[in-house]
Amino acid sequence: MILSNVEIQRALDEGRLVIEPEPLPRRPEAGRYCPYDTHAVDLRLFREIMVPQPGPYHYDVTEPGTLSEIIAGHSQRYTLTDDEPYPLRPHQFLLGRTLERIELPIDKGTPHLAARIEGKSSRARCGLLVHFTAPTVHPGWAGPLTLEMINLGAMTIILRPAMHIAQLVVEEVRGEILPNPSAFHEQSTSEGA
Repeated sequence: MILSNVEIQRALDEGRLVIEPEPLPRRPEAGRYCPYDTHAVDLRLFREIMVPQPGPYHYDVTEPGTLSEIIAGHSQRYTLTDDEPYPLRPHQFLLGRTLERIELPIDKGTPHLAARIEGKSSRARCGLLVHFTAPTVHPGWAGPLTLEMINLGAMTIILRPAMHIAQLVVEEVRGEILPNPSAFHEQSTSEGA
């Protein structure tokens, strides 16, 4: 079952869902953007992005070492500011992350929660994809969410810090859960470290 905006806020109040900083306001107010849609909540872009650089190297995810080390070793780190946003050119790929830290605790009662990070239609209509085949946020997750972004549009898309970039859809998980943290659990960087 997908949670409505009211149920998302109830889960926040109960501690079964943590979003830090919490998106506000919770209700529409005159002159203020409300990040809660009927069944999703908007997330924002963190100020730091990683742009993979071309070169003679390759990715082989079966080689020893961690994927985060490979990505960090072959990417340029940029810091977005209001004065210096990043121009994401057509067919360019980069890694970002959400400004918000998401937590789906499994020790705060049932039903447990999972989530999916999805793109926003207003961004998708410009050609921006914010994730590829990996939208799932598993129960027990804690940390920001990585955004695998690519511009499939015909024009450059300007990325600004704290822009609304994605939405989180929250759903219930039925039954007992055995903890199984992912390799990226508690990550604090876009590359997964």
